[in-house]
Amino acid sequence: MLEASPPRPCWPQRAVYGDNTCMVSKQTLPQVNISEHGKVRYLHLGSQWVQGSMDTRKPNAIHLDYVQRMQAWLLFVDPDTVNQLHAMQLGLGAAALTKNCHKVLGMQTTAIELNPQVIGACRSWFGLSEDDDKLSVVLGDAAEVVVHAYWRAQIDVLHVDLYDQEAAAPVLDDADFYAQCRQLLTQQGCMAVNLFGRSSSFEKSMAHIAQAFGEKTLWTFKPTKEGNTVVLALAQPHAVDTQLLSSRAEAIQARFGLPAPLWLKSLKPFSV
Repeated sequence: MLEASPPRPCWPQRAVYGDNTCMVSKQTLPQVNISEHGKVRYLHLGSQWVQGSMDTRKPNAIHLDYVQRMQAWLLFVDPDTVNQLHAMQLGLGAAALTKNCHKVLGMQTTAIELNPQVIGACRSWFGLSEDDDKLSVVLGDAAEVVVHAYWRAQIDVLHVDLYDQEAAAPVLDDADFYAQCRQLLTQQGCMAVNLFGRSSSFEKSMAHIAQAFGEKTLWTFKPTKEGNTVVLALAQPHAVDTQLLSSRAEAIQARFGLPAPLWLKSLKPFSV
């Protein structure tokens, strides 16, 4: 197993939002490790659990099925407008979503990550580029970011994938957290959340998301074979238009190389 390079000495000690700052938590953070199997590189947080991956032959493509599904918000927007939108990731992982939004979709992209070693590993081992006018990788705490007025109503796509080294349940997962996430979204925005399995933890998470967004705004995938269930929570309810969704799925596959037609086989409006 390879060990990720240590963070550079110049990593900031606080995240900056306009004229305001957000202090990074002082909690003990897990060591970041890298492993490889064939052409696939994996990121771990001090355990065997995979926190992200990359096919080294296609560094800007999304390797894992569930992470691909976190881009299913694309079904609810005009493909011609995607590069005008702003995506935010809470939790960098192996930077798959960040790179895809920035490099493939051409979006304004902001990633929030608590662990500076993860940021260093993504730049050293996973092809994450340095910040530019459309990319900002922020060392900060997602719990503080979601309550900050600076981002309110600014985010079109919010990816939430917040697991620690044990990977048992999201580390931020109550109704108040999801209500704050909703406040970040534009009127046509969407939050995409990775939940694990169909357990009591999943049901509790879904109840909290429904409380914050309303049941009529929610769409859910069937679990992947690994047990990940991606949930989409829209800022506003979206009517089911099968023909439009099918047309957009074909456009998404052609333009962005994502298997959107397959999504339609397992993505459904949420029902209790």
